[in-house]
Amino acid sequence: MRATATARPGPLVLALAIPIVFLHIRYQPKVHLGLGSTTAGIELSDVAVLAVALAAVWAGIREGWTPLRPGRAIWITLAAVVAIVFVSTFYGLARPPHYRFLTHLVTAAKFAEYAVLAPAVPLLLRARRDVTLLFWTIAAWSAAATAWGLLQFSGLVNEFEGKRPLQREPSFLGIHDLAALSGAALAIGLALLSLRPATNSERLLGWIAGASGALGLVLSSAVAGALGIGLVAVAAIVVGARRHVLSLARAASVVAIAVVVGAGVLLMRSGDVTSFIRFLGIGHEPKRTTDVESSVHRSLLAYIGVRIFADHPILGVGWQGSEEEGNYRPYLAAAHRRFPGEPAVAFPSPQHAWGVQNAYLQTLTDMGLVGFAILLALLVSGLVLGLRAALRAPPEIAFVALVGVLWILVAAGVWNGLGLVAGIPLDALTWLSFGLVAAAARG
Repeated sequence: MRATATARPGPLVLALAIPIVFLHIRYQPKVHLGLGSTTAGIELSDVAVLAVALAAVWAGIREGWTPLRPGRAIWITLAAVVAIVFVSTFYGLARPPHYRFLTHLVTAAKFAEYAVLAPAVPLLLRARRDVTLLFWTIAAWSAAATAWGLLQFSGLVNEFEGKRPLQREPSFLGIHDLAALSGAALAIGLALLSLRPATNSERLLGWIAGASGALGLVLSSAVAGALGIGLVAVAAIVVGARRHVLSLARAASVVAIAVVVGAGVLLMRSGDVTSFIRFLGIGHEPKRTTDVESSVHRSLLAYIGVRIFADHPILGVGWQGSEEEGNYRPYLAAAHRRFPGEPAVAFPSPQHAWGVQNAYLQTLTDMGLVGFAILLALLVSGLVLGLRAALRAPPEIAFVALVGVLWILVAAGVWNGLGLVAGIPLDALTWLSFGLVAAAARG
């Protein structure tokens, strides 16, 4: 990764795409095209991803494809993940009689579309200032998202369901996607804290990214996001300590930030946490309600997902097959017996195809142990490559590698609270993280 370079348009294209791909589709212009029994939506974010892909191809043609070479392990496993998604879409046809093949094929295509962001990153980010532009864009957009979330929290502006002050807020992304963006920003701040900022500009970047990210995570109140930050804090401390640049005070600061964020999330979710504790049999029984209680609801859906996986352990039931009535119906009676206090709306139905709402469990239910092993191989390849660079590379490269590793951990944490949804900001962060690791490995 060069220290200086002539002005190149590619990094600017990527920076301009960030606010678009980290924006809820409700706020994007879109068109819908008829495709047999389903429709394919084309949003502004799809155009942004296409622009990044074209810029990356142009950079490869003009400047060479060598930046892709160090990330071979990532590209092989990434291709395998995309392949198993498409293959499972086709063998999903063999499961329920009314598998929505075209609908799931469209989402598989969108999943593959966002995956091109990964190889685009090392092709576009060839100089330190290119990476700096990306990091500042993430920090600035995180600050904007947090500010908007604060206005929602204060009851001054609407969120998706109108004005709901003093509750967890989605900003202009969505609950889990706000957690993903905020976690990515906070990861930049924690990486700088553990490795020590080298310039005043980096120090300012750390403050803006760290403060907006921490507050945004609390506003989203995504427990999965807090879990990701816990992993981030551990990794940042380990890398800083192994590089002998982390003082005791800085390590304590990293831990304190992670603890404060976690405590803030639990405080915002205290009602839901209390409900789940009562479900476990501790304390008074909750009053019956028609609302879907999040933690218990997720446990219910996880129970159904485990049952599906247990009966189809090798290949699963097909891409997004866990959302098909023919696949979850055999387990509804047992789920009603196991969760008698849950309202009818909490159980999956054609009107409420909740899915599993955990990406790892959904991988097992939809693609079986084969798909899960491939996904695990991708995670391991990215973390190993990134940690190697973070521990051994020169300081400026180590910082980029550490941020890439921390972004993988943020995404890995947030995916615990969400199913495999294609074309959302969390998708973008996932693939950007692997691309950033590959870019650092080149350096």
